[in-house]
Amino acid sequence: MAWFRRKDKGIQTPTEAKKEAPDGLWYKTPGGKIIHTRELKNNAYVAPEDGYHVRIGSAEYFEILFDDNKFTELDANMESGDPLSFVDSKPYPKRIKDSQAKTQLKDALRSAHGKMNGLELVIACMDFSFIGGSMGSVVGEKIARAIDYSIKHKAPFLMISKSGGARMMEAGFSLMQMAKTSAKLALLSEAKIPYVSLLTDPTTGGVTASFAMLGDFNIAEPGALIGFAGPRVIEQTIGKSLPKGFQSSEFVLEHGFLDFIVDRRNLKAELTTLFKMLEN
Repeated sequence: MAWFRRKDKGIQTPTEAKKEAPDGLWYKTPGGKIIHTRELKNNAYVAPEDGYHVRIGSAEYFEILFDDNKFTELDANMESGDPLSFVDSKPYPKRIKDSQAKTQLKDALRSAHGKMNGLELVIACMDFSFIGGSMGSVVGEKIARAIDYSIKHKAPFLMISKSGGARMMEAGFSLMQMAKTSAKLALLSEAKIPYVSLLTDPTTGGVTASFAMLGDFNIAEPGALIGFAGPRVIEQTIGKSLPKGFQSSEFVLEHGFLDFIVDRRNLKAELTTLFKMLEN
């Protein structure tokens, strides 16, 4: 069995000294395409072979959109309280602290202002990694304050949504954010300041039913899940199978609820063109 003798093959490294490839070097898309994570980052986290848009968070979107990744974060230290003393499998404050430690985020949304291709812009971006991007009091308040900043400084506003909906641990307080953010957007409209809503995978629940669908332009990334209730819930409610691709951004566009779909690799250029058009 000479083929098995390592030295005969000129292999001098003993088995115990071999180094395993570190985890996280490669990414496999749902379609089975494999890409190096460095190449994926350089490609705006879009797999070049099949165009799959990997879920990313506020840090990645800010890096993609803000010039030289320079921005000033708004209300960076705002944290959730526990207005209902809510407990499920663990107390709500403990769940918040665990999520903060895991994600290094304060809550499910970050807002910031900076320049995009030289254009002043305010961005509010949701992070799905923080309790499913759920909308609680902090998310609503930070969006409201970001809109106030846009009005004060006459800067266009971009909302990037990625959420499972309202945060159950805050119950009615969470649902109130739908009305609060919608009212603030009405003030933004009265001030004639452009608002673009970007829906990413997934955008569902009370987020879809409020600020995510109120843009001057509602746009989305390819293949994003967009809807109110999930497909399984709808099927159980109506007792029928849903069409193929139901609630995908392509399906939603076809039925008139989106203005267009934008590839993330072209996002910065297309948003710049859109905001400049809305300014005129």
